Amino acid sequence: MSPFIFYQAADLAAFQQLRAGEQRLGEALFWPATEGSLTQRLQQARLAGVRIVLLGVPEDIGPRANLGFGGATQGWNAFIRKFINLQANAFLDASQLMLLGELDCADLQQQSLQLDPAQPEQLQQLRALCAELDQRLEPVLLAIFDAGLLPVVIGGGHNNALPLLAGLSRSRGQPVNAINLDPHADFRLLEGRHSGNGFSYAKAQGYLQHYLVMGLHELKNSAAALAGLQAEKVDVLSYQQLFVRQQADWPALLQQWLAKHSGPFGIELDTDAITGMPVSAYNSCGVSVQQAEHFVYLLGSYADSQYLHLAEAAPERHPSGLAAGMNDAGQILTALVCAFVMAKQARPV
Repeated sequence: MSPFIFYQAADLAAFQQLRAGEQRLGEALFWPATEGSLTQRLQQARLAGVRIVLLGVPEDIGPRANLGFGGATQGWNAFIRKFINLQANAFLDASQLMLLGELDCADLQQQSLQLDPAQPEQLQQLRALCAELDQRLEPVLLAIFDAGLLPVVIGGGHNNALPLLAGLSRSRGQPVNAINLDPHADFRLLEGRHSGNGFSYAKAQGYLQHYLVMGLHELKNSAAALAGLQAEKVDVLSYQQLFVRQQADWPALLQQWLAKHSGPFGIELDTDAITGMPVSAYNSCGVSVQQAEHFVYLLGSYADSQYLHLAEAAPERHPSGLAAGMNDAGQILTALVCAFVMAKQARPV
């Protein structure tokens, strides 16, 4: 059984809103070949001029294994319904984008729903499922990196940072860097896999070299956690430092950090950094959508940025209900993806 569900235009036809005289992105995107292995389909796409691959991970195992709320299964669906209905025009070259599909993890998700995180033994089983999810996702990402393509991963928890960093590191044959916009560092103990320790596992396993957390909330991280970050030489630009005390210009600080730490890196964005975003951990005091878009665009403009990861969107957590959450999460995820795509398309291949 393939660990991946490939998409074709017909699969999303029910969500496509067509109008005479207009072309939507869903009509202009590149779709994977209908036959062949994952590697073959990626190679065909690369030869056809594709640069960026969109894929979803519909799970909330990681957040619940971190004793958090579920709901991150729907982030990918919310994105798809908005993204494919954008206008296709000269501002974005849809032919360079492939809507690959989604990781087939429904069996793991279903098993996880039978487990109660409040029970220690079942919590460990939940974390074992998260580790199994890592093993299923990493080969898919490795194949994308090996094909010379840039993945955009949407949906699921921040646990999926580990297979992303592992895949990129293995493809490049070296430890890689990451910049994460997040109120939390997700650098917790190696206590079994969950959404709060993707970066600490990546560091311990030799995949992560330099790590910067931007927007870390000074009062949402324990003293022990902050001491651990310092001991591991994790760089921090706190939310209070940047947006409350306004002690520094954050785009300039990001540029300085990248000048100091060269090499391939991933763009990580926990969407609970964004004010009012429907997420696993709802945040009323965060960055704006526009600041998040600029964060993605700025980092995407660097040739060394090799992926975009948008984690933790949970439409059902919206205060006004699922329909409002699907609308808001879909729009915001779409805006962030477009910022990344436009940054990459502004650079020559």
